[in-house]
Amino acid sequence: MISLLLHTKRHPSAILLVVQLLGMMLYPFIESTEAGRVVFNAFGIVVLGITTSMVRRTPGSAWVSALIALPTIALLALQMAFGMRELLPWSSALEAVFYFYAAGSLIGYMMEDYLATTDELFAAGATFTLLAWGFTHLFILVQAVHPGSYAAAVNAADPRTWTELNYLSFALLSSTGIGDVIPLTAHARALASIEMFTGLIYLAAVVARLIGFTVNKNK
Repeated sequence: MISLLLHTKRHPSAILLVVQLLGMMLYPFIESTEAGRVVFNAFGIVVLGITTSMVRRTPGSAWVSALIALPTIALLALQMAFGMRELLPWSSALEAVFYFYAAGSLIGYMMEDYLATTDELFAAGATFTLLAWGFTHLFILVQAVHPGSYAAAVNAADPRTWTELNYLSFALLSSTGIGDVIPLTAHARALASIEMFTGLIYLAAVVARLIGFTVNKNK
């Protein structure tokens, strides 16, 4: 047990990555119910807390992270307590800003030296997921402001779920395709284009640099 605690303390980025991946795996089981949405909002608050703690270890400012996280948590709490769905665009916008700031802080953490530590390799995965989650929340914002911005092969007329938009986000960020979730409006397609560009730059400038450091260290 002590060994596990020491290991997680040395690799906090791994905790953030695992928590995010668990959320992505668990949410499809509960997102179709009101109780499930409450649980996911609560899970989102947990992720915000873990990410804020992680930012403290980076060149980013934990105060800035907290200032973004606190109103986001308040909006999520109001949605959980009173079912105020009209707050969704606002909370999604703030969550997107928070995840992008956290991702930028982790990139600064990975780029501040010429060594690729184990935690920085975990941070590369966590940063990718933070970027994908940030764009997911931007997609939710666009869909809330402009209904019908996204379509899918199944229930094409319905609003897309968080899982569907998260799937689209990962597909665009990794440049592996677009799947069956399609941006229809000009704003949705412009945002999709920005995410594809972001993914290419991240893989070329950040991940490739870490891989180069890892190879040089092993020589």
